[in-house]
Amino acid sequence: MAISIHPAVDNGIKPKAENFAGGKLSCNCAQGAVEVTVTGQSAHNHVCGCTKCWKPKGATFSQVAVVPRDNLKVSANENKLKVVDSSAAIQRHACKDCGVHMYGRIENKNHPLYGFDFIHTELSKQSGWSPPEFAAFVSSVIESGTKPDQMPAIRSRLKQIGLEPYDALSPPLMDFIATHVAKQKGVL
Repeated sequence: MAISIHPAVDNGIKPKAENFAGGKLSCNCAQGAVEVTVTGQSAHNHVCGCTKCWKPKGATFSQVAVVPRDNLKVSANENKLKVVDSSAAIQRHACKDCGVHMYGRIENKNHPLYGFDFIHTELSKQSGWSPPEFAAFVSSVIESGTKPDQMPAIRSRLKQIGLEPYDALSPPLMDFIATHVAKQKGVL
């Protein structure tokens, strides 16, 4: 039996839709769901093994993408949202009732990813979001209880799906962050 990574990628990765206009994300509440409206396409979608990101029940990884901050609006039941960890770089806004993370926001204007909000596209009924491109923080699944001896099989499964495994972010994102830091330091 194949190792389960995340329900959105276990049976293959769906391509993005051209001219995708965005959609609505909803938490798991049957009534009074929190709703977030996103205009435009997501970017840098990936599966993430960190212990901070929200994962659907039974998933080994979360799936996370970014959108420009100005493209995200809480459109229903904003009063049900709470920040999970106010000391974290990414302020993850979760539904108080079902626990689903609706979006993550960086408030530190000096952070390289300030201006982008983190979303879970699988919370949308619309199809056509950007597909996952890589796997980040793969070794971190051990911190969630995955046995270390399972890691070779997990990395093999990620590659089989088409997601290059990294123990950080993808090289282009790491370059983007390093460039931002270098500019802040005045070396670029």
